[in-house]
Amino acid sequence: MGFPRHRPRRLRTSPAMRRLVSETTLQPRHLVLPMFVADGLDQPRDIPSMPGVVQHTRESLRSAAAEAVAAGVGGLMLFGVPKDEDKDATGSAGVDPDGILNRALRDLSKDLGDDTVLMADTCLDEFTDHGHCGVLDPKGRVDNDLTNRRYVELAVAQAISGAHVVSPSGMMDGQVAAIRDGLDTAGYSNTAILAYAAKFASGFYGPFRDAVGSSLQGDRRTYQQDPGNGREALREVQLDLDEGADIVMVKPAMSYLDVVRATAEISLVPVAAYQVSGEYSMIAAAGEKGWIDLPTVVLESLEGIRRAGADIVLSYWAVDVARWLS
Repeated sequence: MGFPRHRPRRLRTSPAMRRLVSETTLQPRHLVLPMFVADGLDQPRDIPSMPGVVQHTRESLRSAAAEAVAAGVGGLMLFGVPKDEDKDATGSAGVDPDGILNRALRDLSKDLGDDTVLMADTCLDEFTDHGHCGVLDPKGRVDNDLTNRRYVELAVAQAISGAHVVSPSGMMDGQVAAIRDGLDTAGYSNTAILAYAAKFASGFYGPFRDAVGSSLQGDRRTYQQDPGNGREALREVQLDLDEGADIVMVKPAMSYLDVVRATAEISLVPVAAYQVSGEYSMIAAAGEKGWIDLPTVVLESLEGIRRAGADIVLSYWAVDVARWLS
């Protein structure tokens, strides 16, 4: 019996051949490194549920950020962790020019300039004493419109501090339009908006809440996306596109690759996906146990996110991957 004329295995015969015909590329420039900077630390603090990830001091953040940029990582996403005593009902530490996030943004902007893309998380949950992503009304519900006004203040403060990109992640209706108007009015029309357009109410966020010292009691299901609703997620994406988002993001990534693919099919702007803390920690734990080959699985997971249609991937592995690919 002869070989078939069409034999796909011919294109897998050597590393050079596989490289030549590869449909999906993964390069350091595709990756964004999320980083945490905490107020009041005199040395970096390990995050037990995220092996290898730390809450940085301002100085250790500067060093780690420079290292990431030197490795070729495409951008940095910065999260601020205030002292507990600085949290309040409206998240004022996030707006304060002397708050930890804005000080750290100024540090990195001074150090790195335009050598990287400096992104800021534009949300209140790290800064509120109740842990929700917005301002609460007298009945304890998140007030959408009051929260959007607070997001504008956050975004302008972050732009002033040097952020190239602000990143509203609270899933408030109209947040992108409000922030765009606010930035333009304040003279920051060149500051881009990365919208967490389809952020699901996921169980994979647990380690992240340890990382930012979340004060949350209850859940965020009244404003984050229902995990079972794909069509609704695309509606959210389209609304953010219509409001002027420069980048749209799906979060988490690995359990929502169908949403990443569908988003890529309708979006005329870059699509990002966030490989979140729980996804990271599961892979890291299996690697520590020796149950998987860690670099192989990390690269496979990121290639899968890219194959689904993500132009940009946020991952805590970003620097490691950049080195593995070099």
